[in-house]
Amino acid sequence: MAKRVGDILLEQGLVTREQLKEALDLQQTKGGRLMWILGSLGYISRRQLFETLADHYGLEFTLMDKKARKSVDWSLVPELTSKQAITFQAVPAAVKDNRVTLLTAYPQRPEMLEFYTQKFPGMILQQTVITDLDFLELTNSHFQEGLLDDTVYGLYSRNPAESARYVFSPSQVLALAAVSLCLLTLTYFMPTVVSKTVLFVINAVYLATILFRLILSVEGARNEIIQPVTSEEVEALEDEDLPSYTVLVPVYNEPELMPTLIKGLAGLDYPKNKLDVLLLLEENDTRTLEAAKKAAPPVNWRFIYVPDIPPKTKPKACNYGVHFARGTYLTIYDAEDIPEPDQLKKAVVAFQKNPPGKFLCFQAALNYFNADQNVITKLFTLEYTYWFDYLLPGLDKLKLPIPLGGTSNHFDLALLKELGSWDPFNTTEDADLGIRAAARGYRVGVINSTTFEEANSRYGNWIRQRSRWIKGYMQTALVFNRHPVKLLRRLGLKNWLSFQLFIAGTPLLFLLNPIMWSFFIFWGVTQIDIMHAHYLPLTTFFGLINLVLGNFLGIYLNCMAVFRRRLYYLLPFALLNPFYWLFFHTPAAYKALWQLFVKPHYWEKTTHGLTNSQHK
Repeated sequence: MAKRVGDILLEQGLVTREQLKEALDLQQTKGGRLMWILGSLGYISRRQLFETLADHYGLEFTLMDKKARKSVDWSLVPELTSKQAITFQAVPAAVKDNRVTLLTAYPQRPEMLEFYTQKFPGMILQQTVITDLDFLELTNSHFQEGLLDDTVYGLYSRNPAESARYVFSPSQVLALAAVSLCLLTLTYFMPTVVSKTVLFVINAVYLATILFRLILSVEGARNEIIQPVTSEEVEALEDEDLPSYTVLVPVYNEPELMPTLIKGLAGLDYPKNKLDVLLLLEENDTRTLEAAKKAAPPVNWRFIYVPDIPPKTKPKACNYGVHFARGTYLTIYDAEDIPEPDQLKKAVVAFQKNPPGKFLCFQAALNYFNADQNVITKLFTLEYTYWFDYLLPGLDKLKLPIPLGGTSNHFDLALLKELGSWDPFNTTEDADLGIRAAARGYRVGVINSTTFEEANSRYGNWIRQRSRWIKGYMQTALVFNRHPVKLLRRLGLKNWLSFQLFIAGTPLLFLLNPIMWSFFIFWGVTQIDIMHAHYLPLTTFFGLINLVLGNFLGIYLNCMAVFRRRLYYLLPFALLNPFYWLFFHTPAAYKALWQLFVKPHYWEKTTHGLTNSQHK
């Protein structure tokens, strides 16, 4: 008869009776495995956990050093895939005297034993327990080449048309050349006609984009009192029935944020033994690694070392982490994120309320805990509040494609893998994934929960971050417009127009903005009516609406955001919205356009930790 885990821990003096009772009470109310509860509470170390596990089953425990890893005979099951090894958490290491030594981090799993019994018929399976980190390092080193290939080129190899590896397709290059040649030719022979036509198109597109955002905002505002997930639904959840949840945390050169990160995730109201936290570290980022170790996270955290190969992007790191994810659902948090405690439970409720396989993801809102730091953070907070509280809910209510934010998006892991995860060549990877989901018939929804982040407080840092986002929108627009007619058939007219106006239209607004202001300022200062010959009457009307309605709406909608979250002290700063667009978004957009041609996959790192503010 196997010895009880609690008795083993008490006999060895690893826990006190009070600690054991606390863990047993949690197990009774929330479910889960006792040792993982003790480990997640910090009462036992990872090594003690797996040593006790081996003792419980009467098995041998061993630590894997470099020599031991090299001794594993991978030729015993040459067809073994990384997916099988990671799923079963066991690999055969050696055969001797009709006995197969299995190295496993999760012994006595029926499906694992059945799998290897079929691989070694008539032989005795002898399990040796190793830690989950040793197993991770063992499989990572052996399967790394295949994992990396799938991480970087998986989407491209399966569907090149949906990958941003090549920004412009040959047909797009030809089309761009043909249009440019035609415009130059027509300008030479009919300059007035061309100028009238171009200015009309610019004003019409600008107006259409503004009106579309107005429709989304009105729809979002009409439904602002509706809660997709209620507190009663969250309270009705039984912890023992909750599924496992993987949290990906990509970090790079952010050692100072480790305490904030651990504190933020420790505040999640979710059974700790059902949380699978993967800290994604670049293999050469020793400073962050040492800071993470020093912070001593609980045993439900694992460190994943992402190989240092191009492209050096967040989606590449996340793709690599997905291979090792154990959860039914998966979310991403950045190092500075502080999610509301019940966010994971709200995501679970949202998935349970809808038919299985319908929703790829539910997006939580993002906002900032340092809004009052300076003018930049105030403007940034107004923008984010409007975006996540009005625009995205408007898209959701109208059942239109939603471009995901970079964090706090909660995925059905099986569907995420089916879609090929993220495009590592796209610098706004989640916006791309949201559109790709819509093209495959999946929906993205929103949940009424907020994750608080650090708002950029420095102009140069803000420009770097925003230019990367805008470049990603440009990449996404180009990728999905490689076959616009085919996309129209897949999305339908309503979704197709939404994609064009929202994904392609957003960077276009920023690029056109200085042109519109230049014409207005030139006319206002000089009062010269030379523009009359280059403007159609309807163009003048559109331009006036764009000037008045566009700027009024920008200010008014930011004011709405202030009242919804009761950020009343930000109200005067809503008047600066035209300034924010012209002197912040426009330079970022033109920088993004330049980088789209010269270094399309370059990931400009945003510096965090520039504030002393703390989320309350």
